[in-house]
Amino acid sequence: MSSVLPPFKFVLPILGVFILLRLVFWLNTFPNPDEAYYWLWGQHPALSYYDHPPLPAWIQGAFTALFGRSHFVLRLPNLISNIILFSVYYQITKYLYGRDVNRFFWLMVLLVLASPLYFLFLALAWHDHLLIICSLIALFLFIQFLDGYSHDGQGINWQLYGSAIALGLAGLSKYNALFVALGMLGAIASNPEWRPLLRDRRLYLAGLMAALLLLPILLWNLGNDFQSFRYYVNRSGDSGAGSLRLKWGEPLVFLLVSMLTVSPFNVWAMIQAIKRPNPQPNSAYRTVALWTFAVSTVLLTAIACVSTALYYWNITAYLLLFPLMPAVFLKAEDKRQRAEGDLAWVMGHGSLAKTKGQRVEDKEQSKIQNPKSKIFHQALFFSGQFYGLLFALLLIIHYSLFPLSALGSPDDDPDSRMLFGWDEVGKAVMAEAAKSATPPFWVTTDYRSAAALAYQLQQPDVMAISDRIDQFDFWFDANALQGRNAVILSDDWHPVEPKLAAQFQHLSEPVTIPVTRFGHWIKNYYVQIGDRFK
Repeated sequence: MSSVLPPFKFVLPILGVFILLRLVFWLNTFPNPDEAYYWLWGQHPALSYYDHPPLPAWIQGAFTALFGRSHFVLRLPNLISNIILFSVYYQITKYLYGRDVNRFFWLMVLLVLASPLYFLFLALAWHDHLLIICSLIALFLFIQFLDGYSHDGQGINWQLYGSAIALGLAGLSKYNALFVALGMLGAIASNPEWRPLLRDRRLYLAGLMAALLLLPILLWNLGNDFQSFRYYVNRSGDSGAGSLRLKWGEPLVFLLVSMLTVSPFNVWAMIQAIKRPNPQPNSAYRTVALWTFAVSTVLLTAIACVSTALYYWNITAYLLLFPLMPAVFLKAEDKRQRAEGDLAWVMGHGSLAKTKGQRVEDKEQSKIQNPKSKIFHQALFFSGQFYGLLFALLLIIHYSLFPLSALGSPDDDPDSRMLFGWDEVGKAVMAEAAKSATPPFWVTTDYRSAAALAYQLQQPDVMAISDRIDQFDFWFDANALQGRNAVILSDDWHPVEPKLAAQFQHLSEPVTIPVTRFGHWIKNYYVQIGDRFK
């Protein structure tokens, strides 16, 4: 057996299935409506955007310009993010467990992939995969800085400033990077040994560096009446005056859904890991991990008491807990290794510098002291793997083959129904466009269908006209469209409203495009021509 995977004979088969399912999704699945929406942002370069920060859109725009438009190119940033994520996790595992890194790392990889939350959000070309990797890098560098600070009262400057840059990039990806920053500050404030950092100008210089990376967001909002900030303030339904009231059930729903998506088996392992001693007794790791988890979880639970908190907003809370979890299932029996590992992190390197002869000697000694790596709580571990694999399989079926929610009510899960039928819709739209006496523009009744149609037709100028404020409102130029004909796409979820119909002198009768899968009806789309927009 190779030394890379000793002696987990089960790792490769399970890992292989997870990778296969991920590749099927990446290569074959039509973009989720929001994936197409963010891809479309990338075709309209700007300082920032209404719904989210700009970094993922900039990357999508660059990748499309370099490699063209395809499902693979759309999700190529995800592939790169996954490689970076697990590379950083390998360094963290080495930092915590020294020469036990291979045994603990590969077990942790399976635990991460078996979490439905991370399998899904590391697969989708949304903002979250960039938020995850930037946050993890920021946290790891921050921990190393604190460990150095504890050792010599100074710490290593580049680790602090590197953490700040990574945190700024996380904020440039998604706004809930704020929870990571608050977790870091909580860790500093809670520990008397680190509290002097609050008077250290380096900390404020690091904060300034992170803030400067967010300058494009501020400039965009200054030029657009702070619309992005207002969107998040008013996003929840209870933002009206006098409407604030406690929702006792919402926090329970938030916590329950969070537990199910992280995986109940992973939650159990996280609780057990939190109870255990720090793998590196003198390291800041456990403190920062707990503060990152607690600040985000407590704040979102409190928000759920009066408003809406979605389970995936808490996605950064668990990042540092995963490397602690393998110790629940494995035991590092070589105490000498652990002592050497302590020395390694104190010196700020996270690994041991040894001669080739020393490494060979240590390897032979390890075989004697660790002849077999026994997995504890095997039933729970493999149940968690089955849970994750089942979710991943159902996800692929739901997104790629057939929306499972369509087996219920015809009105269930309209978002997932929009994943299907775009080949047929694209052909029908082009056929109707050919009937127009003059070249028409493309318009739909919702941002989701507009983004999906733009991706299908490779037409970045598709517009959405609806009552909801979205990014299309910032691109809309009524004067440029004045007097032109339009091909209008609608569906039962978002029909052509009288307000939209009134903007055309005449509307043709709609052509119905039924979407079916395996003989089962999914939904109907409708295409019609609008004459002379006004």
